[in-house]
Amino acid sequence: MLELHAIRESPERARNALLLRGIRNTQIINVVLEADVRRRRLLTSAQNLKAAANRASRAVAELMREGKRNEAEPYVKESARLKEEIRSVEEDARNSEEQVRDLLFDIPNIPHDSVPPGLSADDNVTLHEGGARPTFGFPPLPHWELAAKHSLIDFDRGSKVSGAGFPFYIGKGARLQRALINFWLDLATNTGGYTEIQTPLFVNEASVQGTGQLPDKEGQMYHIGRDNLYPVPTAEVPLTNFYRGDVIAEADLPIKVCGYTPCFRREAGSYGRHVRGLNRLHQFDKVELVQIVRPDRSYEALEVLREDAERAVQSLGLPYRRLLMCAGEMGFNQAKQYDLEVWCAAQGRYLEVSSVSNFTSFQSNRMRIRYRPVEGGKPQLVHTLNGSGLALPRITATILENNQRKDGSIVIPDSLRPYTGFAVIE
Repeated sequence: MLELHAIRESPERARNALLLRGIRNTQIINVVLEADVRRRRLLTSAQNLKAAANRASRAVAELMREGKRNEAEPYVKESARLKEEIRSVEEDARNSEEQVRDLLFDIPNIPHDSVPPGLSADDNVTLHEGGARPTFGFPPLPHWELAAKHSLIDFDRGSKVSGAGFPFYIGKGARLQRALINFWLDLATNTGGYTEIQTPLFVNEASVQGTGQLPDKEGQMYHIGRDNLYPVPTAEVPLTNFYRGDVIAEADLPIKVCGYTPCFRREAGSYGRHVRGLNRLHQFDKVELVQIVRPDRSYEALEVLREDAERAVQSLGLPYRRLLMCAGEMGFNQAKQYDLEVWCAAQGRYLEVSSVSNFTSFQSNRMRIRYRPVEGGKPQLVHTLNGSGLALPRITATILENNQRKDGSIVIPDSLRPYTGFAVIE
């Protein structure tokens, strides 16, 4: 959620941010400002009424001390009238405050000046390509055929038991999943300096509002109506909400935490050949990286976080590229976003495996996560960042497709072998 003072100070910048994201109706900025003016007028009126009520109360007290009960009566009536009016004005002020907050919930974050303009994937900027694409002297098989051939993943039984997008991992396929999770957690904690947290898998409404999934992505999440709980769409939600409402000592910043969870997403509207196999699932595993930092350090931290995510890709020897996302392709709550995509050989295309984002104060304003400056003074909002480090399904797909050999066997990357306990699937 944008800070209200930022809209007050620069409404034109907020309007331009909406236009950059392809939102043509910028009238909501005017509506917010009008509601804010009304709220502040009501608060001023309430303060003036309280001052008048205090004066009436003092007059009553003074006259009663002097025994002038009859003369005090008009002031008693005036005091009662003012108190009733104060209650009414304060209620109107609370309603106006709620209106402002509801309106702010619908306004996306302001893109950083370095974010390229554009509204589609064609406008994203490729900043880096790393690793060599594999070449084959034979027609490579897609991962769903390799998975069936080696009994690694069973999509049909998953569909029978749960529905499409809920696969079973079997034998070495299950071992590969576990190996990737442990490998990336070790990489994050031992190399990246993150503290591992094992989180709940169900979160409340305040949590998904806090990180910005609500109201923006309501249709993408599963919801347990009876308990009003949401299966986590990403570990970002519980990891960041761990600090909701906290005032953190500046000396304790930056905070770097990571966690593994299964992730649950409805993926409404996803269909076609590009969602086959592991390309898009309703349940998948992911290791998430989260940082909480001082506002003046967040873009520096973004580059560190991006390097941490890239290290996870590089350690597996996978060809990849780094994209700087244009304004229209960024998420609702992001101020700047990088995507990492790996080259999946048999499919002949790049697949996204990580988004690395700076949310500035957008999430912390919703969650009221602040830090207390070391020199003292009023607590300030922190900046929050997160990145996938990494999501498993498309990495698994790429390992299978890129490392297959003519005899049908699949070579495991060297870095993973201490975790899998085997070097080849054959």
